[in-house]
Amino acid sequence: MTDPNAIQPSELDQLPDRDPEETAEWQASLDAVAKAAGPHRAAYLMRRTLERAEGNGIALPKLLETDYVNTIPTAAEPGVPGDEEMESRITAWNRWNAAAMVSRGSKHGVGGHIATFASAAWLYETGFNHFFKGKEADGSGDQLYIQGHASPGIYARAFLDGRLTEAHLDNFRQEAGGNGLPSYPHPRRLPWLWEFPTVSMGLGPLSAIYQARFNRYLTARGIKDVSSSHVWAFLGDGEMDEPESTAALALASREGLDNLTFVINCNLQRLDGPVRANFKIVQELEAQFRGAGWNVVKTLWGTAWDELFQLDTTGALVRRLREVPDAQVQTYQTRDAAYIREDFFGKDPALVEMAKLLSDDKILECFHLSRGGHEARKVYAAYKAALGHKGAPTVILAQTVKGFTLGEGFASKNANHQMKKLTVDEFKKMRDLLELPISDSQFVDGQVPYGHPGADSPEVRYLQERRAALGGPAPARRTHALAPLPAPAEKAFASFDKGSGTQNVATTMAFVRLIKDLVRDKETGKRWVPIVPDEARTFGMESLFPSLGIYSPKGQTYEPVDRDQLMYYKEAKNGQILNEGITEAGSMADFIAASTAYSTHGEAMIPFYIFYSMFGWQRTADQMWQLGDQLGRGFLVGATAGRTTLTGEGLQHADGHSPVIAATNPAALTYDPAFAYEVATIVKDGLRRMYGEAAPGEDPNVFYYLTVYNEPLPQPAKPAGLGIDEGIVKGLYRFNTAESAGLSPVANAPRIQLLGSGTAIHWVIEAQKLLAEEWGIAADVWSATSWTELRRDALEADAALLRGEERVPYVRQALHGAEGPVLAVSDYMRQVPDQIAQWVDQDYSSLGADGFGLSDTREAARRHFGVDAQSIVVAALAQLARRGEVKATAVKEAREKYGL
Repeated sequence: MTDPNAIQPSELDQLPDRDPEETAEWQASLDAVAKAAGPHRAAYLMRRTLERAEGNGIALPKLLETDYVNTIPTAAEPGVPGDEEMESRITAWNRWNAAAMVSRGSKHGVGGHIATFASAAWLYETGFNHFFKGKEADGSGDQLYIQGHASPGIYARAFLDGRLTEAHLDNFRQEAGGNGLPSYPHPRRLPWLWEFPTVSMGLGPLSAIYQARFNRYLTARGIKDVSSSHVWAFLGDGEMDEPESTAALALASREGLDNLTFVINCNLQRLDGPVRANFKIVQELEAQFRGAGWNVVKTLWGTAWDELFQLDTTGALVRRLREVPDAQVQTYQTRDAAYIREDFFGKDPALVEMAKLLSDDKILECFHLSRGGHEARKVYAAYKAALGHKGAPTVILAQTVKGFTLGEGFASKNANHQMKKLTVDEFKKMRDLLELPISDSQFVDGQVPYGHPGADSPEVRYLQERRAALGGPAPARRTHALAPLPAPAEKAFASFDKGSGTQNVATTMAFVRLIKDLVRDKETGKRWVPIVPDEARTFGMESLFPSLGIYSPKGQTYEPVDRDQLMYYKEAKNGQILNEGITEAGSMADFIAASTAYSTHGEAMIPFYIFYSMFGWQRTADQMWQLGDQLGRGFLVGATAGRTTLTGEGLQHADGHSPVIAATNPAALTYDPAFAYEVATIVKDGLRRMYGEAAPGEDPNVFYYLTVYNEPLPQPAKPAGLGIDEGIVKGLYRFNTAESAGLSPVANAPRIQLLGSGTAIHWVIEAQKLLAEEWGIAADVWSATSWTELRRDALEADAALLRGEERVPYVRQALHGAEGPVLAVSDYMRQVPDQIAQWVDQDYSSLGADGFGLSDTREAARRHFGVDAQSIVVAALAQLARRGEVKATAVKEAREKYGL
């Protein structure tokens, strides 16, 4: 049996004790305190000693949790500059109008959220009055990630300062008429106000971290000094359950992002009930952030609690606060003083005695109303501490009451997230509580009125003066009048027109070669932002390491193991490459920050993010929507694309569907180029549209998704003739005919049109040859660079016809007069080429790689899916046989001949 008193191996220190006698004295002192004053006193002394050690820079493991009290005691709080009474009146007006806006909208069935802003009002107002820098401030001002459900409060403030009208508020969540307000922060819908879309839970915190990091990147590379910009992310405690919310905490602390502050509104409630019913979310988050290396500031209790803490001479109150689960705290919010006396204070004799000194009103004030997040003084102290802390990011855990000031029907109720309106009587009670000069007569026909003190009122003048002092309105998004970036030298693109000769080149390598030339451009080269999630060598990008460097705020503090090699691993403080490690989500957050720098910082950056195509849209498609909503620009590159090109990797790596997912995003221009010259042409046109001179009617706020392949194949020269570049960009052009391919079909031979995209074009070309030489069939080959753009053009043509305009879809124009049926082939599921079927006048059929992927050789995989050259031949014969242009027996003969 193990001796319980024996020293366990885990207790042994690896370092020898140089003074065992001194160590024994310390231990004896601790034992004496525990015996004389109790274990709670001993624990208190240990915590304070560890805190002192940390403050003195002594290297010790940090405490992951502190007491359930404010980090900044009342005595240490700085005074709030300005007029607190005036700020309280401004906040009251904003509370009222936020609630009125949602309640009025609920009559139209459009919904909205009241309770979130009610809990967080002071978190925003204190920042707007004293901390959040506008666009006219140094650098680019601050970047604000507003919690999505709090948007009514932000609209209410914009109404108060004259940026919105009553008509706007009455069109909350009613955008079809053109004068509405989007439900949540949506830059694409309200581009002068919102910078960052945040309502897709978890993406706000992730993006905020990478935005703060990208700010450092811009400064380090000498693009723009934005060192004075601060990123503020407002989050919900329930939102922190999303894995993206905490995915990059270590990055933020590792790189010392003290230009970043998270403000987590801990109202202890999520959509259906308590965030941590049987636990304490604040303590959990504190441990998580402190463990990740963040500075943590807890703002939990209001000033009404000061008297209780002064009475707590034994620590019983602090202990009780730590042990009460969150759901019970919510219950106290709704119960009377007698219940709180019995359930909270009655658990400890010391607390029973304390409660005798407290009136019922005092108990209710503390447990119903007094939270740190509801007092400007507490919030100001937390924000000031956050900005003053250097070397690490800060998280502020601010405790609030969800539905605060909305009345007993809302405060802390489990259902308040779904509650959309107050009754007239509830509004009148709220008016009286907030002391607003709104008369009963203003409630006409049961409609709650908006409130405004007047454009020239002291409140509005104060609000506008505070914003002017901080650099202008906030939040605000800028559309900078940037000069178009000069086009790179033509030779960077033209070099691909001649093909690769006898050399086999994968289109992934062609893209990387193009980028190598473009980043050398004297005018625009520095603006490229290469982003890769730890797969640079897979994509042949290691040659960029020594020439561009990998960004690291510490530079390179070690001697790289491959220092003697030409393509050694080079990190640098001004490095251009963002090599993120194994995180597609982090890489996408990088891309979003870089792709919107033209607006956020007035600096056009050209990001390209290259990734396994299977792990892009499938894994991070929600961030692609965020990218589109934020009006991002740049190039997403799905490498090792297709279902059959990545030999041996199998189902999980076999992408047969990313173009389908990409097609659902209106901001994504999806291309599946077959040849190197097509890649170059598409990139060239993308640079023109997004960063140069967009044509009339073209939206520059788009991003490109290119699929490229790792299969080395001959790269032909660009065909001669007019309209090739136009066809590449629009999505379809004739690559060759049977005659131009030198196949010399017999007179009146049956003819078929073969459409291929990406790597499938090579199987199509082989099938073209087999059809001519073995079956006497003439086939023309078309390169379909974008099935999705062809479809979108056709949809626009259909819409134009309904408006009475004559317009023919480009795909119909291109194929006009093409003889015979059409057979379309891709390395993706048939749904990809079938996007254009209804606009093709000829008989249409398709082949694709439907189903799950598998591990095998490329040839075997293509035979399995029925997309190899021989399968294409059989499908073409079958299509012609149905038309009576070849004998039906030819199909069976071909199957047997090719062993299908």
